[in-house]
Amino acid sequence: MGHVFDFHEAVAYEKWMGKPENELAFQMEIQLLRDMLQPRAGESILDIGCGAGFCLPAFLDMGLKVTGIDPSTYMLDIALSKAGNRVDLYRGFAEDLPFDDNSFNHACLFTTLEFVEDAKKALAEACRVAKDRLFIGVLNRYAIKGVERRVRGMFSPSIYNHARFFSVWKLKHMIYDLAGDVPIAWRTVCQLPLPSGKFASSFEQPFLQRCPFGAFAGMVVVLIPRFRTRPLTVRYQRSHAPEEVPG
Repeated sequence: MGHVFDFHEAVAYEKWMGKPENELAFQMEIQLLRDMLQPRAGESILDIGCGAGFCLPAFLDMGLKVTGIDPSTYMLDIALSKAGNRVDLYRGFAEDLPFDDNSFNHACLFTTLEFVEDAKKALAEACRVAKDRLFIGVLNRYAIKGVERRVRGMFSPSIYNHARFFSVWKLKHMIYDLAGDVPIAWRTVCQLPLPSGKFASSFEQPFLQRCPFGAFAGMVVVLIPRFRTRPLTVRYQRSHAPEEVPG
């Protein structure tokens, strides 16, 4: 089942996201998603593990038809307050999505894999319900910030006690194992200390996003739609051939 955010964790998370340095980091992460996914207006997207719904307004601004799913009712309540009736929200788990194959143009796992029970199964489900592209955003295991978060969790209670961290290489290995040799692109952001503000953002974009050690890693997978087929029963009738067949 993975970790499901309770009421206190949901409130604390929303408060944490409101801090200026965290808001700046999130805007850089969303810009990375937008640049890499490049969705077209009118397409559909499933936000798997939508949490408190911080990504939902950004998807709506892109002109997308948005659906969100999360196991935490407390997180969904906060998401509903942000997006209202403009988004379809469901309660459910990433490893067992209640949607048909190829139901959406795109799927997104934005800091979701860290908290699921079976990351590979969650990725398989995302590949199943999306037909065009999959965006995966994770807290980078090999970033300095990622090491700091893990160490902090050793000495004090933290939401990161429940998280697993991933690297670009680990994600690529899982995707190739699930979907075959599909096109994959990745980048990272938040390489520099965020108090430098806009300078950090403008400097990272052209120079450092190919470095695999940014605090947030984004990956886009171009999917190959798969369809289930059902054999049709065709009644066989013996043909009546003439006794003499021309040579």
